[in-house]
Amino acid sequence: MKHFLCRQRRRKSRLQKSLAGLCLLAGALLLGTTTLASAAPQVHFGVPNWPGITVKTEVAAQLLEAMGYATKQTSASPTFAVGSMKNGQLDAYLGGWLPHEEGFLIPAIEAGELKELTTNIREPIMGLAVPKYVWDEGVHSVADLTKYADKFDKKIYGIEPGTGVNSALKDAIKNNFQNLGDWRLVESSTSGMLVQVGNAIKKKKWIAFLGWQPHWMNVKYDIKYLEAVEDDSKIAYTVSNVLTVVTPELAAEQPEATRFLTQFQIEKKTQSEWILALTLDERDPVEIASTWISDNLDTVAKWLDGVNTLDGEPAFDVVQAKYAN
Repeated sequence: MKHFLCRQRRRKSRLQKSLAGLCLLAGALLLGTTTLASAAPQVHFGVPNWPGITVKTEVAAQLLEAMGYATKQTSASPTFAVGSMKNGQLDAYLGGWLPHEEGFLIPAIEAGELKELTTNIREPIMGLAVPKYVWDEGVHSVADLTKYADKFDKKIYGIEPGTGVNSALKDAIKNNFQNLGDWRLVESSTSGMLVQVGNAIKKKKWIAFLGWQPHWMNVKYDIKYLEAVEDDSKIAYTVSNVLTVVTPELAAEQPEATRFLTQFQIEKKTQSEWILALTLDERDPVEIASTWISDNLDTVAKWLDGVNTLDGEPAFDVVQAKYAN
């Protein structure tokens, strides 16, 4: 009888421990549910490994975090970013360069898989460029290049082999466009080309090269882009736009973040300065973004006009309190 009572007490003790464990588990699950329910909504950016978009996305992320959002940035090529947004793995992309990404970006927008919010950089350019001192001597178009062929040593400095604009330049030379038939395209890396440009400018030599804006070359060097005349546009001056796109879900569920991203538009000169700070000065993008926000609250005020934080406060007031010097 004594052994029976002991066994019963042991069983009761085990039962009590089991019930206590279940209570703790239920409490943990309830706590976890509460935590998830109160977690800040996240904006997940896809970021190509390009300096300008790296800093631009960091600026947007810091402002969203000040508004109460969680943010995440994932390195992704343009095609991967767009595909991941269509699958719901990413929320936003600030690097929709047109016409270069038109083939995969526009169909997704037209199908309603992505939502276009704005053009965050208007009319970035890519084309043939010369130093301003060459421009001042009368070289304003491709036709003018061939007038001074000997001064240029009949060379145009390009970037990586296989790029679209390099191919267009090769075709122009092959077809003797604007008498370029006996010219040579010097293909190189972007950094290699810019070394040639820097050396030429130091010595005031004549040089024609592929340039684009935004880029730090426009801040560091005084350069001019050749004008598009007649059929020059494919090789002389290409105007494009950079789009901000988000998922339809983000646009519907996060109206304040969406309004901010719609108003988040950047000057080409500003992005060129960001690229210089990251690439040449080798500063950290987080520090570049925070310093720039502190120094440019007047611009930030325009981006946040009419935008509220998740707590319902005017977003600019919160950002100003955090970043004011």
